[in-house]
Amino acid sequence: MPLSLRPDVSLAETEDGTVLLQLRTGRYWQLNGTGTYVLRLLTQGYEPARVAAELATRHGIDGARALRDVEDVVARLRAASLLEPAP
Repeated sequence: MPLSLRPDVSLAETEDGTVLLQLRTGRYWQLNGTGTYVLRLLTQGYEPARVAAELATRHGIDGARALRDVEDVVARLRAASLLEPAP
């Protein structure tokens, strides 16, 4: 399922990754470069399995591990009310 940032989330890319601000709560989250890459692909319509395959190739890691990592990022961003299903 394609994902998008919620409308009440502000994003700023930095030298070190990305900072997300949940405007409703005022809470900040910081993603490193890999987290930024994962978020970018997810919001471009990539499914988590495809994002994991890209990560596995890019970093030379096991595909199953990459998928667990991507699913963990998605779960944390959803729990923080930063992501929602794309329209």
